[in-house]
Amino acid sequence: MQFKHPELLYALLLLLIPIIVHLFQLRKFQKEAFTNVAFLKKVTLQTRKSAQIKKWLTLFTRMCILAAIVIAFAQPFTSKNNTFNTTSETVIYLDNSFSMQAKGSKGELLKRAVSDIISNIPEDENISLITNDNSYRNTTIKAITNDLLNLNYSTNQLPYEAALLKSKKYFTKKISSTKNLVFISDFQQKNANFPTKADETATLNLVQLKPVNQNNITIDSVYISKRNPSNLELTVSLKNSGNSLENLPVSIYNNDNLLTKSSVKITDKATTVFTLPINERINGKVVIDDANLQFDNTLYFNINNNSKINVLAINENNDEFLKNIYTEKEFNYKSTAFNQLNYGDISNQNLIILNELNSIPNSLVTALKAFTSNNGILVIIPSQDIDIESYNNLLLNYSFGTFSALSKTEKRLTTINYSHPLYSDGVFEKQVSNFQYPKINTFYPQTLANASAVLQFEDGKPFLSEHNNAFVFSSSLNRENSNFQDINLIVPTFYNISKRSLQLSNLYYTTGKENTFDVVTNLQQDAVLTLENNNATIIPQQQYFNNKVAITTNETPEKAGIYNIKNNTEILQSVSYNYNRDESNLVYQSFSNLDNFAVSNSISEVFNNIKNDNKVNELWKWFVILALILLVFEMLILKYFK
Repeated sequence: MQFKHPELLYALLLLLIPIIVHLFQLRKFQKEAFTNVAFLKKVTLQTRKSAQIKKWLTLFTRMCILAAIVIAFAQPFTSKNNTFNTTSETVIYLDNSFSMQAKGSKGELLKRAVSDIISNIPEDENISLITNDNSYRNTTIKAITNDLLNLNYSTNQLPYEAALLKSKKYFTKKISSTKNLVFISDFQQKNANFPTKADETATLNLVQLKPVNQNNITIDSVYISKRNPSNLELTVSLKNSGNSLENLPVSIYNNDNLLTKSSVKITDKATTVFTLPINERINGKVVIDDANLQFDNTLYFNINNNSKINVLAINENNDEFLKNIYTEKEFNYKSTAFNQLNYGDISNQNLIILNELNSIPNSLVTALKAFTSNNGILVIIPSQDIDIESYNNLLLNYSFGTFSALSKTEKRLTTINYSHPLYSDGVFEKQVSNFQYPKINTFYPQTLANASAVLQFEDGKPFLSEHNNAFVFSSSLNRENSNFQDINLIVPTFYNISKRSLQLSNLYYTTGKENTFDVVTNLQQDAVLTLENNNATIIPQQQYFNNKVAITTNETPEKAGIYNIKNNTEILQSVSYNYNRDESNLVYQSFSNLDNFAVSNSISEVFNNIKNDNKVNELWKWFVILALILLVFEMLILKYFK
């Protein structure tokens, strides 16, 4: 039992008053003369015993009355908490990620959670509620019921640690308030599990909702596996986390028109290949029929008539190896001798290669600097007899280390920077240990300075480095000086450099991530490109260069689908966005060995426990009733006890 006003209990010292009164009989006696002393002794003996009992009963009753009144004023109560009449704060985190689309015993986990929240919290109770993409501070269920009923699944899955920290920010700083955090999720297994450290700032109540089964088939990825002059092969990769299926229908649509359909047997993984025409623009989607999670049953993709990359090689040596890499199918390759260079061609290029020039005049340096400032890419391959001063003038404009005098010491190229963007995206399945090292006969020693190394010699000096939209080789690549042209590494190196110069859109992108691609177009002043479909119009982050617009998307678009890239009313091309497939993996975190906080599978149970924990049983009324009963008892004693 606890007291709201424990200081009033000092009034129990007043119990000394009736004790003093009854023990000392503070009353003035009057003398009376008796002639018969024997009669006086007889009266005294007969009345003393009954008076003694009555006196003690009255004393006890009055002490109990006074004690009951004092305790009633101190307002006693019982509660699981240590405070009385303090504010109670409730913050709810509701996970609305796509994995909550799975079906429990009473329907989709998210929809059932919303229903339980609405039915278990009084309409006028003050709460705060957050989801992965929305928040409601100091509100009531009545005020947000419609928002909850219309709550959509979110592509933005907060990490558990971030969701926990965000939820705690919605509590006040009152030390005396009772703080309850209700964390509702399926607790899908992530790279970082839910933090299990005990929390002293709030009572953490976990509600883990699980589906009745963990079966799910997802379209994991789509990619072009082969091309030929008349068609291409599109490979669809599927994943299954449940029972195997003998015949899973897989369909491909162009807009809403069915292009082709097949059936596939799947246990854990499966792939199926479709043949599509190569010169047809396709706004495609792959569709499967799976009754579990719905968001991953469709994957959108686009096959556009992509622009070719403009490549200009300025030569003073043979460029045959460049012609073999930059084929007509993907590139507009133009080769020119240095002494026949038309400076007007420079601004129209995406990639310019200086192929073993002996000297670089200032006029060319100025033109190249303007070219790269407009997002063009420059590759510098020195000859074996360069004007070092002119080359260093160019290198300093890009913050590279300068060339030293030609070294005729044979070197081997031994170090590949696998994390560099040229090689990080599927060029190597693993780091190569038995690599056939290229041999270089002569080179120009160079320090990295501000540049990053792509390829290095055995002594750590750079063979290929990159900085400020420029790639610099430290030696010539002709076969008299190097066998670099003869190894497989040359193709992905130059091919991926060209892809950096014009980042054509991929088959599809993932929502919620940073995605960058280029659109070849010429914009009027103050014009902008938009992403549009039937449901949304988005103005993405964009930067205009001479002949292209670099588009970057992050949080938007939020919804999966096909978006047209428009310049006013003209559709330039289309781009597809799909939801992240991480939510498709229905594997959940186990809390079986945790003692730091309670884990329940019922929202109703958690809120009932919170109500019981915050419930206060006030006892002062019972002490008032007790005092009244004792008062009546005292009156009866005084009146009827002889």
